[in-house]
This record gives sequence, C-alpha cells and structure tokens, in this order.
Amino acid sequence: METYFNHINGEWTESSTAERFDNRNPANWNEIIGTFPKSDKKDVDAAVRSARSAYSDWRLTPAPKRGEYLKVVGDIMTERKEELARLMTREMGKVLKETRGDVQEGIDTAYYAATEGRRLFGRNAPSEMPNKVNLTFRMPIGVAGIITPWNFPMAIPTWKIFPALVCGNTVVFKPASDTPATATEFVKILLEAGIPPNVVNIVHGTGSGVGAPIVNHPDINVISFTGSSAVGKSIAASCGTQLKRVSLELGGKNAQIVMDDADLDLALDGVLWGAFGTTGQRCTETSRIILHKKIYDTFIDKLVVRTEALKLGNGLNEDAEVGPFINEGQRETVEKYVEIGKKEGADILCGGERAESGDLADGFFYKPTIFGGVDQNMTIAQEEIFGPVLSVIKIGSLEEAISVLNNSIYGLSSSIYTWDINSAFTAMRDIEAGITYVNGPTIGAECHMPFGGMKETGNGHREGGWEVYEFYSETKTIYVDFSGKLQKAQIDNR
Repeated sequence: METYFNHINGEWTESSTAERFDNRNPANWNEIIGTFPKSDKKDVDAAVRSARSAYSDWRLTPAPKRGEYLKVVGDIMTERKEELARLMTREMGKVLKETRGDVQEGIDTAYYAATEGRRLFGRNAPSEMPNKVNLTFRMPIGVAGIITPWNFPMAIPTWKIFPALVCGNTVVFKPASDTPATATEFVKILLEAGIPPNVVNIVHGTGSGVGAPIVNHPDINVISFTGSSAVGKSIAASCGTQLKRVSLELGGKNAQIVMDDADLDLALDGVLWGAFGTTGQRCTETSRIILHKKIYDTFIDKLVVRTEALKLGNGLNEDAEVGPFINEGQRETVEKYVEIGKKEGADILCGGERAESGDLADGFFYKPTIFGGVDQNMTIAQEEIFGPVLSVIKIGSLEEAISVLNNSIYGLSSSIYTWDINSAFTAMRDIEAGITYVNGPTIGAECHMPFGGMKETGNGHREGGWEVYEFYSETKTIYVDFSGKLQKAQIDNR
C-alpha cells in the first residue's frame, strides 16, 4: 500500500482536510492499493493559484516546444506501458489486454499532440480594402479544469490534458476517486518529461468536495468533463451562468444493427466485444443489438453460447476476458435494471446473476447478461445501464432498424453489419450518432479522429482529432492596414 498526495504549486502535498480515502482492487476488495487525500475547496483554490501563476510563461512557450514535451511523455509511457497497465487493472478491474490498450491510446495521443504543436493553424483571407491584411491566430484560454471518469483512467485524461497543454493552457486535474493511482502516475510522467511543475496540478477527492469547486471557480476559464448526463447537465447550468466554455462527454445507449446479409460470425465477434468488453462499463458499450428477423434465431443461439463461454476473473490473469464492476454500487445498479427488465416482460437468455464462487468471491463480478424479446421502449432499451447487459430487438427492414436505433435520448456510437453498399450509406446518413461503424462494433475512435455524440450524449464539442484543439483555444482576428490612411470598410468601399 502506497501513500499518495495532491500535486499543487510544484509540490506533492497533503490536503487541507488531512482526511484520506482508500483505493481498493475491485477484483479483490481486501487489497488496498493506496490512500489518497480527501481534498476540498481550499485545495482547489491553491491549485488554481498555482496554475494561474504558471500561465503567463506557459502561454508564451512556443507551441512546437510545448508539443516536444508531449513527445517525451509518449516515450516514457511506452517504456512503462506494462507497469501502468497492471496498476490500472488492479485499481479499476478491466483485463490486462484492455488496460494495455488504454495506455497505448494515451501513447498514441501523446505523439499526435506533439505534432499538433506545429499545426495550430490560423487562417488568412483577402481584405475587401486595398493594402490591408486579414489574419486569425489560435490563442490559449487560461486555466483548464479537467474532470475525468474511472473507466479509461489513462486514455481520457490524455485526450483532455494533452490538447489543453499544447494550446498553451495550464491545468487543474480532478481524476475519479475510483482510479486515482493511474492519474497520479500520469502526472508524475508529465513532470518527468519536463513540463514546468505549476503547469499541471492534481487534486484528489469527491465530486462535491473537488469537482464542484473546480466548475465554479472564477479563475478557471474552461471545463472538460466526462461522466453521466445528469451530472453533465448540472455542470452545463453552472458554466452557463458564468459564461464559461465547457465540453461535456456524457452517456450513451449504443446499438448494433445486424442485417440479414451480414457476416454473422463477424457481427458476433463485434457484439461480444462491444457489449462485454470493460464489463460493459463504457459510454460506447453495445447495450442494444437490433437483429433482422431472418437471422434472429440463428444469431441468438450463437450469441448465447459464446457469451456463456466468456471467462470471468481477475484482470491480471491473462486468460480472463471479463473483469469485475468498479464497485459494489455499480453492481447493485445493474442488478436493479435486470429486475426491471424481468418485470417489464423481457426474457433472460443467459446471465442475470452474480458470480461469487472461488476466486471471484472477493470481487464485484456479474455474469454477462442477454435479454431477448425486448421492446424498443422498455426501460432496459432506453436507459444507460453501464454494465454487461445486452437487449436484443427484432426488426424486419433497414428503415425499421434505423428508426429503433434512433429511438434514444443518446447518440454516441452506432454500428451496422451489412455487405449491401446502399444499406451502409443509408445508415451512415440517417443514424443519429456522432460515430457510425460499418462492419465494426460500437467502440470509440482513433486518437486523430473526433470523438463525441449527439443529443444528450454531450453539448456538441468533440474530443480527439483536430476539433479538440479548437475547443481549448480562442480565435483571435487580426487586421493589418498598411495603406497609410483611414479606411472605413463598408463605408469607403460602397
């Protein structure tokens, strides 16, 4: 067990409350990974002062130089990939092959961000007046408040913090209290790479104790949050009263369509990964599968056999395929939804119960669950469950499939399996989601592509790719008049 601290004003320090909380292994709740400071508003105030003090120098550091720091970060993460993956598995549960992927996503994002330091392009446009030049530049905003979830404790912080830094902002970072160790190691790597100590500050604690003070702090200029839609709405309201820029990456109720001409084995591999990877605890999880009636029975039979064969276990075991829930509360939430599904008339085809025997006894394990006979308006087909629960819905046409998929308040990731090019392009056009895969599962995005959703999945901003650099910077328009006389634009040229 290790004792961890906040990093504020260039130092590793205890919280002002002197209170601490334990970080435990969800696969073995008896194992304490470390203890962390339970901070409050005073610690946030100190972190903001630190970030603000560093801003004037950091914003004047040339953007290519800021990017070079992140190249070093990527190199260090590459060297420590296995170590970071094993720590992440211990504190949040998902299996090693996934935590290795989580770290690799951070590595890829680091190298991409490093190159963006040389591509913070502005634009120029011809002036309507003679001897005059029109230009735009990308300018930093100030201090960025970063609030991240526990399910991707390395990848998501890199999506947010790297572009914030490249654009010239400084950072106050609140990681999820379920995965604070990975976040702390990440900050240590940033410092080891040479990023000035006051530029990045990390404050551990609860949403009410740390998250809310970050959102409402007058000297934090931009907020990026990933989490539930309910919390996101509250953050949006708070930022709205402050006219504060905010990016929200929220819930999902993602669906995979399988048409009657699809490669069923390929579609089966896709839904198993999309529905039960990360124990279903990701915003891109496949929680609905929409099957054409001609292949419904055949596909269901294969799906149940493959699902029941998935091996649950401690993620540190190389043969484990499904890990535990992050905590008991999350498991209980999923159990409530399973009971709701039964009461509403859906049929459990497999799973639907805890897995607590043998090596699973001390963790929060639950069998991957499939509901058949689901109506598109049932609760389990409408609300985000955030667990390994898949609802199967039967349809008879492409138009019906798209209509069912769009029958959701969310619109993050989506998928269609078909070899018909017309069906594929119709789905790409008509599906209401920020991401659509053709012959692939409802997963996330590559680091150089925009990630985000429509409707209640967010507020329109994107993470990843080139768009996130626009979020973390302001456009400044410059006019240079070298005519030597007063030119009054619309007055003089008409």
